[in-house]
Amino acid sequence: MRIAIAGAGAMGSKFGWHLKKAGNDVTLIDTWDRNIAAIRENGVVARVKDEEIAEKMPIYSPEEIDEQHESVDLLIVFTKSMQLENMLNSLKPIISKDTYVLCLLNGLGHEDVLERFVTRDHIIMGVTMWASMMTAPGHITFANDNGNIEIQCLDPKGKDETQKIVKILTDAGLNASYSENVMYSIWRKACVNGVVNALCALLDADCKQFGHTKEADELTRNIVQEFADVAQYEGVNLDRKEVIEHVESLFDTPHYPSMHQDLVQNNRPTEIDYIDGAVWRKGLKHSVATPYCAFITRLIHAKEDILNVK
Repeated sequence: MRIAIAGAGAMGSKFGWHLKKAGNDVTLIDTWDRNIAAIRENGVVARVKDEEIAEKMPIYSPEEIDEQHESVDLLIVFTKSMQLENMLNSLKPIISKDTYVLCLLNGLGHEDVLERFVTRDHIIMGVTMWASMMTAPGHITFANDNGNIEIQCLDPKGKDETQKIVKILTDAGLNASYSENVMYSIWRKACVNGVVNALCALLDADCKQFGHTKEADELTRNIVQEFADVAQYEGVNLDRKEVIEHVESLFDTPHYPSMHQDLVQNNRPTEIDYIDGAVWRKGLKHSVATPYCAFITRLIHAKEDILNVK
């Protein structure tokens, strides 16, 4: 199977490393020149426990993708949410009518963008609980060893092919499974990011530091409540108690989540508009009050302005 991964950051590089190591034909696509140069020279270098292991694979910028490139069987998107449409436009030469697109992005609403490029029976939505950190261009560190992936095709006609992709991911050590209700899991993951990603970025804290504050419990409960209230109007009934327990299970992990990595460590724009901001926006649409999500979204944008993010 020919696989392309759009977005060779911490997670895209991790998936590329695993899939290439398992013997798949993997191509990376990224927009960061220094990252492209480093991977071309040394491959993706992963720190696994106390050892650095490199996997060589081709990498291109979106501008380098043209009709001379073969179409791929599977495109995994790991771009930032706000970059998704532009990236897919650039990758039209390698997206054919037979290409499946697997979306593992944080946040809500990406299927609306994907449907402009492939049919619903070729759209695979999913969530992953793997974690990875980029320590330098082309260098990543695995942040956990017990993650998983849950995926589902939007149309039942694509289920058989999606189950083949589940096997490819699992054979690569990524512990995948086929879901019958992936939108529940996407909203559940969005709750995690709406609490942990956003607040760790605002407080300049890792998950453990935030989780051990006196305010963590009440903040978590109120944010999850807003997500659940809005999700009901989107056809998803979240188990509030279970979701809160799931979020709080991460409070002993000394990991800086991706929004902290983007905003605090690298002064890059965040995906807040696709997480807390999406709940705020959907809440306005359904006349559901979301004061915590609205306030957090505004604070993140204010911090982006203060840090002059690009």
